[in-house]
Amino acid sequence: MATATVDTVAQDELFTVNPDLGPPPEADEPREPAVPAGSPLAVRMRPRTLGEVVGQQHLLREGAPLRRLVEGAAPASVLLYGPPGTGKTTLANLVSAATGRRFVAMSALSAGVKEVRGVIEEARRRRNYNAENTVLFIDEVHRFSKTQQDALLGAVEDRTVLLVAATTENPSFSVVAPLLSRSLVLQLRPLTDDDIVALIERALTDERGLGGELTLTEEARAHLVRLATGDARRALTALEAAADAASATEHKTIDLAIVESTVDKAAVRYDRDGDQHYDVISAFIKSIRGSDVDAALHYLARMIEAGEDPRFLARRLVVHASEDIGMADPTALQSAIAAAHAVQFIGMPEGRLALAQATVHLATAPKSNAIVTSIDAALSDVRSGRIGTVPPHLRDGHYAGAEKLGNAKGYRHPQKVPEGVLAQQYPPDELVGRDYYEPTQRGAERTLHERVPKLRRTVRGER
Repeated sequence: MATATVDTVAQDELFTVNPDLGPPPEADEPREPAVPAGSPLAVRMRPRTLGEVVGQQHLLREGAPLRRLVEGAAPASVLLYGPPGTGKTTLANLVSAATGRRFVAMSALSAGVKEVRGVIEEARRRRNYNAENTVLFIDEVHRFSKTQQDALLGAVEDRTVLLVAATTENPSFSVVAPLLSRSLVLQLRPLTDDDIVALIERALTDERGLGGELTLTEEARAHLVRLATGDARRALTALEAAADAASATEHKTIDLAIVESTVDKAAVRYDRDGDQHYDVISAFIKSIRGSDVDAALHYLARMIEAGEDPRFLARRLVVHASEDIGMADPTALQSAIAAAHAVQFIGMPEGRLALAQATVHLATAPKSNAIVTSIDAALSDVRSGRIGTVPPHLRDGHYAGAEKLGNAKGYRHPQKVPEGVLAQQYPPDELVGRDYYEPTQRGAERTLHERVPKLRRTVRGER
């Protein structure tokens, strides 16, 4: 017998599933979800109506798909994708209330295929016997395996359940294609500073919150907004901690000192296993490429603070040193490799210094992508069949019988002439005259910009 857990914020009922049982009990009359008195402030302040929702106006404006869904029109399964604290669970509750459906919540952290199938079977029985429909809310659906996600497909297809799934990761990478195609994907955005201020003010005055018993200074409010970084839950959690501290000391005003004493720092929004991982590392590399050393250090600090694997950061620096700097500063690769060795040798937190040094070196170095374009052009020719045979005078002549084949005959050693460079064919016949490497005029590559054409003319006998 499997038990499906129900979110404490939106409790409907705890129920058991057993396909061998008879018809389910008669559907209960609709009732307001119970919120225990001791629930956290963020739970108590969860919006009960669409009018109380703050933010996400791009999805809730008149005629928008999510608004129509919340208002009970055209029910469809949805995937709510966005950072923590942006209202995914709230909207799932509102969809359930608007459609008059029974609400069941599951967490992908604790549920398995057995639990998923049990919930679906219970929903099917209730629909068949009582015409009672079910909204199934799955939090962190990206943590479901492919098998677990596949188990939902049939029930979503025939609308045994109206699925509302929440994820902090890009569904394109974390949700199976069949489930994606059966769902409306809606992206939620971080709340604005004004949204966070509105939430804080409501929590201070509303009876569900602090009931007007405490006031908040402007400095404290501004600090709470900074700490929130667009996350409603984080803002209200920090406010509650500060309120508890103020009440314990019989203060009626929450000032900056109280907030700072109860909340050490803002949590870094960064999911090492999610799409934000890719967003932040992308911003890091692009900041280095753009020579913005300060932005690059910011993103580096953000990843270090979030616990990113320093070896991953070092590997990205090594790649970037060749990809975007190359011969414009040949020492950049040396610096990146040295940082990778240092991280491996001494570990963290001291390894952050080597990573920072390499980041500063790469961000301030002259940039060139000539290495990338040259090797990619050469690979393109090879892949398209422009290969040809190795000229006979360049072939190996060290084995028995090589001389009879004409291998190595006529080869001229460049170091035997004063200039160290001589006229001689090196590429296959099909590629004679094909140029790949085009040095820029930035950094150390400026010298190569002048030297490479001279070398080509000499080697090709054009002078």
